Amino acid sequence: MAQLPPQTIHRDPQLFYWILLPITAVMILTGVLRYYATVLMQTPPKKLDAKTMKEQRALMHGIALRSNFHVLSEPSFRVRRDYLINAYESGAFLKDPERRGQPPPNPMTDPGAMDGMMGMMKNNMAMMIPNTLIMSWINAFFSGFVIIKLPFPITIKFKSMLQAGVATKEMDPRWMSSISWYFLCYFGLQFVFNFLLGNENAANQMAQQMAGMGPQNPQMFGPGVDADKQFKTEAENLAVVEHYSVLDGVEDRLLEGIKSK
Repeated sequence: MAQLPPQTIHRDPQLFYWILLPITAVMILTGVLRYYATVLMQTPPKKLDAKTMKEQRALMHGIALRSNFHVLSEPSFRVRRDYLINAYESGAFLKDPERRGQPPPNPMTDPGAMDGMMGMMKNNMAMMIPNTLIMSWINAFFSGFVIIKLPFPITIKFKSMLQAGVATKEMDPRWMSSISWYFLCYFGLQFVFNFLLGNENAANQMAQQMAGMGPQNPQMFGPGVDADKQFKTEAENLAVVEHYSVLDGVEDRLLEGIKSK
């Protein structure tokens, strides 16, 4: 079977300088500006009062005990478990014991919750507005241009992804349109942002978007969460733990190791 000759498209070399480089530069500058805008709009977290801190740390204490019980001896574990279970069931760690048994307050009336929602809205707006403007700019000035050819072969399945905005059926899938180059920068510039801004940066728009789309775990602390129910649930979890220690039978294991040598 005869092989098809390689497809050649004569392009203006200036497309590289007037389309590819501007799109790449705009994407990098937008990510840097997004990072500094997010830093400026970020509100410092409010300090917790002593009772709220005590309530949260008490619950974390029970979770830590349940997760690391195997490093404790059985008497030490039982003493800690009994103390926490009695305290959880009696409400000794609640910051507001008078409201025990009542429904939690509406999170919409909590100033702390409103600040958190406003922060999330600011981050979403800082991500959505630049992307909308860049897409409109590319569609207005660079739509329909073929700017680069990939140096490696790919299958026809990538054609719709790499040639967005170019309605041609016979073109080699390795050719890439300007809109597809924008999406490639959208997905692949995280290493550039890590180099320029550090690993913990707000320019990673894909990570923010995927975090927003992914399944959300229930909040352990925060407005609208009933701490009394959490304490009772943790008390039940501690009560069903079957203790064992990593030091059980350590003498026999040590002697067996010595004998095997």
